[in-house]
Order: sequence, then C-alpha cells, then structure tokens
Amino acid sequence: RPSAIQQRAIMPVIKGHDVIAQAQSGTGKTATFSISVLQKIDPNVKACQALILAPTRELAQQIQKVVVAIGDFMNIETHACIGGTSVRDDMKALQDGPHVVVGTPGRVQDMIQRRFLRTDSMKMFVLDEADEMLSRGFTEQIYDIFQ
Repeated sequence: RPSAIQQRAIMPVIKGHDVIAQAQSGTGKTATFSISVLQKIDPNVKACQALILAPTRELAQQIQKVVVAIGDFMNIETHACIGGTSVRDDMKALQDGPHVVVGTPGRVQDMIQRRFLRTDSMKMFVLDEADEMLSRGFTEQIYDIFQ
C-alpha cells in the first residue's frame, strides 16, 4: 500500500508538475521520486533523461540502488556520478548513455562542463535533501547544473 507521500506526489510528478515534497524519514520519499522518474524514462533513448542530485556520496549510492531495484527488468541503465571515484570511469559510463544519473553536485557539474554528461534529453531533475545541499554551500553548483 503506498505511503501518504507516495499517494500525493507520484501522479503530479508523472503528469509533469513541479513538486516539492517534505516528509519524515522512512516514509518512502526515495521510492516516490524513483517510481516517478522510472515512469518517465524511454528505454529506447540511450541518453540521460533524469538527473537526481544528493548532498553526499553515500546518499547518491543509496538512491542509485533504489532506482536499480525498482527499475529491475525495465532495461533502464543508471550511473552514480560521485566524487571519490575515477573520473575516467565516469566519463566512460556517461558515454554509454545511462538513462538515469544519480550524483553529487560537484562531480555532476564537472561532467556537464567536460561535456560527458549531456542534458539535452533530460526530462526530470530531482533534488533530494535540497535543504541540506543548500546549507552545505552547493547553491551555485545546483544553479549551474540546472542551467
């Protein structure tokens, strides 16, 4: 049975509305935006169609695992684009055109500037823990990425 946040947020996101969702920990927020993202992906288009930003590497990896688990059998490729990992590996993975990229603002911005992360096919932009990212000083990077 869907949680309250899932009941209220999934359909508006799928319909293309901008949504700001706030809920307690453990209420299914990650599943909410993961389901919404996966519903909008065209598996036949080998390009990044959704970008999910998180304030920490650990959270980005955790989100990627949720997207992979929910999207199992959908033929949707994901990639975690985070600092502390090989830039060269990111470049190679991004050239393969993952449908969903989950990452931290610094590495994502770097990959966009290097033109390895293309944004022309992007349909969705998700900020997880937006308040945390803003308080950590990622405001400029988020703004640049959004541009």
